Amino acid sequence: MTNTDKIRKGDVRTATRLIRNIENNIPEARSTVRTLFPFTGKARVIGLTGAPGAGKSTLIDSLIALYRKRNKKIGALLVDPTSPFSGGAILGDRIRLQRHAEDPDVFVRSLATRGALGGLSKAAGDAVHVMDAMGKEIIFVETVGTGQQEVEIMNYVHTVIVVIVPGMGDSIQAIKAGILEVADIFVINKAEREGTERLYQELTSMLNMVDSFPGGWRPPVIRVGSLFEKEIFEDNIEELSDSIEAHYRNLVEKDLLGNRVRRKVTAELNEALQYSILAPILKKLISEGEFDRLIDKVLRKETDPYSCAEDIAKKYLKPQSLKGVEK
Repeated sequence: MTNTDKIRKGDVRTATRLIRNIENNIPEARSTVRTLFPFTGKARVIGLTGAPGAGKSTLIDSLIALYRKRNKKIGALLVDPTSPFSGGAILGDRIRLQRHAEDPDVFVRSLATRGALGGLSKAAGDAVHVMDAMGKEIIFVETVGTGQQEVEIMNYVHTVIVVIVPGMGDSIQAIKAGILEVADIFVINKAEREGTERLYQELTSMLNMVDSFPGGWRPPVIRVGSLFEKEIFEDNIEELSDSIEAHYRNLVEKDLLGNRVRRKVTAELNEALQYSILAPILKKLISEGEFDRLIDKVLRKETDPYSCAEDIAKKYLKPQSLKGVEK
């Protein structure tokens, strides 16, 4: 039985090994992802982003429990900072979402950012494909929590949930952040804290300033209270789940789902081009010492980065293939 067959049957060990190999840029892993690709595109992908400590993992843990009651098969990707010692995720799936560890229909995997910008790991897109091919119906993606720069998540998911906590800095400044512009749903987490009502009013005022929303979907602002007030907390999670379902229905009914899928494929194609074209050239330049020599030339003002890039393109790419491309 091939690795593709094993993963399609839900084999966790094979899937875990494949995702690890994708992170480590093992060429054979890309071949397996290619064979899995025709079996993807069925899962719904839900992204959670927000500042560190906002409670994204707790929300995912609770949403998984709710969707499991509905007999949904779940995948979860938790993108963590990179360890300076091991190169792996500082936090790991072994110490998070533990109550689902023995559930065969829940697959949780941590990914290290490894220098990737935008709060996501470079392996996240392929890891989503792996979980999709495993038959997971709902896949949660949690970003590392770097703040305003985490807009990249919108390229990989169907629904973006932005998690904010009252009292974590200037809420007015947070509203200015580009990260809030990608939200399909706002969650004010830890809503028992002081400042929740003010933050709710500020978010509402910001939304009131928008002339129109794509498909008529106005992002709801949902307050989620303390985990220790179990009954209220579970009601809040139910409300969040209802909003997730309503947003997906809106995408389908307003014929916007295709736009999200196209955006996702565009991002993946850009990454694939960089992996296949840019990465090998950079590797060669670095291994031969040419990259450092170019840096020194730029520092001495003997050339500029744009001229260097053009020279490299002419050297490594066929000149006729670049005709008609704007500089």
